[in-house]
Amino acid sequence: MADRKGDLNIDRKSRLRIPRQTMAKQKPEARVHNFDEVYLGFDEETAKLEASRCLQCPDPAGCIQACPIHNDIPRAMWHISRGEFLEAAAVYRETSNLPEVCGRVCPQEKLCQGSCVVGKRDLPVFLGKLEYFVTDYERRRIGIPKPTLAPATGYRAAVVGAGPAGLAVAEELIKRGHAVTVFEILPVAGGVMVYGIPSFKLAKSVIADKVKFLGELGVTFRFSTVIGKDLTLDDLLTKEGFQAVFLGTGAWTPTKLNLPGEELTGIYMATEYLVRGNLPPEYLPEGLQARPEAGKHIAIIGGGDTAMDCVRTARRLQVQTGITDGSVVDYYRRSEKEMPGKVEERTNATEEGVRFEFLVAPVQFFGDADGHVRKMELIRMALGEPDASGRRRPVEVKGSNFIVEADNVICALGYNQDRLIEKTTPGLKVDKWGCYVVEKETGATSKPGVYAGGDNVTGADLVVTAMAAGRRAAVAMDTYLRNLPAHA
Repeated sequence: MADRKGDLNIDRKSRLRIPRQTMAKQKPEARVHNFDEVYLGFDEETAKLEASRCLQCPDPAGCIQACPIHNDIPRAMWHISRGEFLEAAAVYRETSNLPEVCGRVCPQEKLCQGSCVVGKRDLPVFLGKLEYFVTDYERRRIGIPKPTLAPATGYRAAVVGAGPAGLAVAEELIKRGHAVTVFEILPVAGGVMVYGIPSFKLAKSVIADKVKFLGELGVTFRFSTVIGKDLTLDDLLTKEGFQAVFLGTGAWTPTKLNLPGEELTGIYMATEYLVRGNLPPEYLPEGLQARPEAGKHIAIIGGGDTAMDCVRTARRLQVQTGITDGSVVDYYRRSEKEMPGKVEERTNATEEGVRFEFLVAPVQFFGDADGHVRKMELIRMALGEPDASGRRRPVEVKGSNFIVEADNVICALGYNQDRLIEKTTPGLKVDKWGCYVVEKETGATSKPGVYAGGDNVTGADLVVTAMAAGRRAAVAMDTYLRNLPAHA
């Protein structure tokens, strides 16, 4: 195997002439009838050719710096271009616990791909899709490679929440020789990767493989357990005998519109809609196991990736219940330019028959005699001066109100923190939004031995940033445990 850095024969001009390769995906008319992954993956030769477009920039490459976990992307591209797919997968696993997930769902155009030098002359290298190509190749050929575990330390750590941050902590601590138990409120591990991201973007089998791998390493899972109710955080540190705890509970409390008529039947919060629309009953707690309604006219409020997940789920539910002449419309209060979600998700949604209405905001909802939503009043918006996010602030256009039909409405406006653990744990500090106050580099909270990371610290963010926080916290927790007084 040649040394990438020692190769002096990289013809960058020739590489720039290689056209961007396309990844096959299900046709829109077929995929609306299923929840299978839309993208079908590269074949080996196409992957090699696409990776050959990488210019092998000298360190520090912009793509590495733009990645929250600093994957050595040029080295991975070098291996892929030579057909060394297992070696490329190993590169990703040096710095990432979930490369098969990040390759699918990260907003690469704002991260690594957005910093790809090739993008200044042409379309950037398909870095994300190559990442999950090689890690899928690895899983199919040899499975997720098992690391050598450090000798058992005798210390026990609890992880609260089985999402990306929690799973990263569990893996990193078990590798360092600590016993790890993960407590999860839901019946299945995965957090947002299972209960928030639809199967047409991320197959549930991908997460199931990861959870099985962690179990084989020795991680214990306790499902359907509510910390703050069934056990308190202090119970974990005393009665349960854990010496350290990581809080990776995410951000699951939906932001409501607080508009007249919001209580009508047929109006859903995004998470409830997605879990009921995408998951089999055995994944769901009692009371959420029935599929949501699929009306003829479905409205989604919001412009992020969650909203795109909702519109695409709604379209599938509509088609699969026999509604062929219905409408699914996303209503967003800014213009398309300000939408925070991935461009390719809007493209996929449009291909599937979703419409977009920009510069509008809901005012109120109207129901029928049975209390079911049937219409929605909106008002048109204009863009004013930038707000704190840097995007131009939407301003109502007086007198521009209008009404549309809406048999179902899904609100996808973001998430806030659940306050249960905070309320049942003396001495645990949070900020005014309910996010845990932590040391940035370690994740240490105000309570000794308790760490936190991910959306419950930053607010709703990315899988990769949650995972990165978990990895940092695991290092700090390992140091904390090893510095505790000797125990029997």
